[in-house]
Amino acid sequence: MQANSKLLQIDLEAGGARKSEGVEGQCINAARYCSTLDRLKEGIRRKRPGLLRRGVVLQHDNATPHSANLTQQWLQRYGWEILPHPAHSPDLAPSDFHLFGPLKRHLGGMAFETEDDLISELRNWFDNLDVDFFRVGINSLLSR
Repeated sequence: MQANSKLLQIDLEAGGARKSEGVEGQCINAARYCSTLDRLKEGIRRKRPGLLRRGVVLQHDNATPHSANLTQQWLQRYGWEILPHPAHSPDLAPSDFHLFGPLKRHLGGMAFETEDDLISELRNWFDNLDVDFFRVGINSLLSR
């Protein structure tokens, strides 16, 4: 990631967007990704403790931080299951197909003065989506 770039990470579940986090000018490596997973686990523990007992199914792509030994050890330690990423789709996660089309339509024609304005609009869009949007998208991953 370039030093002046900005990443907005949004964690999704069938009940809606869980959280969003802005990461500015930082390289996402295995240690940082595991730290993100720690925060996600803590958020789930606080808001949906039953989910941790039933088991978490995580879907991410094959990026180096996701497949690194450190990350794999973290996932094993907490018993999180990984939904496999399709072998012939190295650049896009299956969830991207469900998200990007509607998001592109929503943002079409909009202009933003600042990055913060864009991030605010993205958070607003996710917050106002019906929970069925997330449920349908996540359930469609299971049939792939």
